[in-house]
Amino acid sequence: MQTFTLPLTPLTEEDVAFFREQGYFLFKKGMSEDLIDAFNGHIFDIRNQDPMPKWAAVDESKKYSLRLFNPHKHDSFSRQLMKHDIVRGALAQLMGREAVCVQSMYFYKEPGSPGQASHQDYYYIKNDPMTMIAAWTAMEPSVDEENGCLWVMPGTHKLGLLPHGVVKNVEEHESWTEETEGLDTSKQIPVVMEKGDILFFSELLIHSSNKNRSKDRWRRSYVCHYIREDSNVLHREDLRTKYPLY
Repeated sequence: MQTFTLPLTPLTEEDVAFFREQGYFLFKKGMSEDLIDAFNGHIFDIRNQDPMPKWAAVDESKKYSLRLFNPHKHDSFSRQLMKHDIVRGALAQLMGREAVCVQSMYFYKEPGSPGQASHQDYYYIKNDPMTMIAAWTAMEPSVDEENGCLWVMPGTHKLGLLPHGVVKNVEEHESWTEETEGLDTSKQIPVVMEKGDILFFSELLIHSSNKNRSKDRWRRSYVCHYIREDSNVLHREDLRTKYPLY
């Protein structure tokens, strides 16, 4: 029988207040480098299998570049990172009660690959009540402006959901996504991160990433989306299942 333990409380009152005001919070060294290295190797092994598992399969030429969708649904190691004690505890503090995971993605972002234009996650994953928070974990020694770090626009989580339209700069950003409209997003700021750092941000925070302009540095990351345990995803049958963190 699994023993239930209370979540940690890794955030200070000041940290929680910063998140409430700015819409994001960067938790430094939330995961150990050894854990990150082991997970990177594990994901490599999944895509290196012959044949690849059906849930992870892609064209051979893209097996180390195309993002891995929802590994937490199929892979125990991915679920363990999804349920990491720091993540669980921080989310419980920010949400006021336990969180559940509804989506995960492992990004490779090799040199030369495009970023994603300014957007709000709620546009893609609507939930009621609105409680969703992303936990974005850096999987590289350095995630910076050159290799395509995230950019955030502090305080924009207070604006509500904005209209989204066609991506304007397809040289810089993926063309199949959409971007926010009606707001000057040039005031976004870069979030420079190190391996094991975890960025928590609100579903309404405007954020983006740019093209990886480095010659030989990847920008791997593991991103999970969580809602409060009493919330539900709307309109997305593929994300209805809730995965508890304990």
